[in-house]
Amino acid sequence: MKADRRTLFQKPWEFREAALIAILLNAAGFAIQYSLGGTGITMPEWPMNAITLLLSACLILAVGLSYRHNPFIAWLGGIPLGLSLILTLAALSFIGGMVPQGTAGNPTALRLGLHSIFSSWPFALIVSLFLWNLGLSLSWKLVPFSLKNLQFILFHAGFWIALSCGIFGSSDLQRLVLPVQEGQASNQGYIMKSKQAQEIPFSVFLHDFSIEEYPPQLMLYDPKNDRLIMNSSQAIPEVRAGATAEWKGISVKVTDFIPSGLPGKEGTPVPADPAIGIPFAKVRISGAAGKGELWLSTGGPMLKPGAVDLDGLFLFMVPGSPKSFRSAVTLRDENGLETIANLEVNKPVNFKGWKIYQMGYDEESGKFSTLSLLEVIRDPWLPAVYLGFFMMLGANALFFWNGIKKSGASL
Repeated sequence: MKADRRTLFQKPWEFREAALIAILLNAAGFAIQYSLGGTGITMPEWPMNAITLLLSACLILAVGLSYRHNPFIAWLGGIPLGLSLILTLAALSFIGGMVPQGTAGNPTALRLGLHSIFSSWPFALIVSLFLWNLGLSLSWKLVPFSLKNLQFILFHAGFWIALSCGIFGSSDLQRLVLPVQEGQASNQGYIMKSKQAQEIPFSVFLHDFSIEEYPPQLMLYDPKNDRLIMNSSQAIPEVRAGATAEWKGISVKVTDFIPSGLPGKEGTPVPADPAIGIPFAKVRISGAAGKGELWLSTGGPMLKPGAVDLDGLFLFMVPGSPKSFRSAVTLRDENGLETIANLEVNKPVNFKGWKIYQMGYDEESGKFSTLSLLEVIRDPWLPAVYLGFFMMLGANALFFWNGIKKSGASL
């Protein structure tokens, strides 16, 4: 006797219907994106985004509690649809990770929103349905409340808060590049990848910008073939007193090294203030290209770098790569509140709800740069996103704690 096979969309709906709905919704999103010429979703800014999110949360809660026994609502907040939407979001996120975002590309890919996947219609539709799925399942555990549901509530509520606040708050995120010259103050930031200026509610005065560099390096250049000649170790030798370097037929030894110096009266370099001095190295050259002892320098704003012609090959010294760079600044708001800070890479300073990062400098000037590039970021929704993550961490901790208690009881 043959068992009756359940037809598609025969109640109760299960995984097949959930997977099909997710696929169709995704396809509809791409169709809308394409028909609009690649124009995606523009999120409202404060306070409309907060009002929209609050009303959405109240609507989901009301529907979940009022129609919890409705078969369609039960399926809408069920596991089959949730898993299907998670897989779809993972696929869209994979596209966002593989396809360069915010850049020009193939016209068809641009119209489909592949270069702006996280603000595209398919992503917005899938996330919206997923928030409904999460919110409905959460509402059924919230009312009536029971401590045994605490782990479920913490995880799902945290997930809902982190996801929704991260998306709805994206329109309030401000990320600007702030260029400041030494001895000057500025409150004019620029939106990344554009020349659009925007004022920030405080000024940054740059007292001093300084760079600490690694030791300079010796290099041998072949102009005929336009390439650097590597030594036997395939490493670029660093310059310090006593250091040696060998290439085929050429041997170089550093007999003296001045990290910061300037030419003296007779042309011989003497130590100088690091703010104005450049590295000098006295090298002894021996081999087929000739012998001799002379001074090399990396060069600077007022002095050309030195190079030695060794039978058509040029030996020269280049500055070391930046080890660290920092800006000594004073931050001042509109009310006269001041904060003195030292900005370094990966060591931001918080001021008036903004984070100020050391970003870069004038690389052509190197250690003599008087320009500091700062990145200023304001993300007022970030605490809510962190709250969601901490709630999920709390749920995981509770899960392991309950597991430990059960294993102890069984012993």
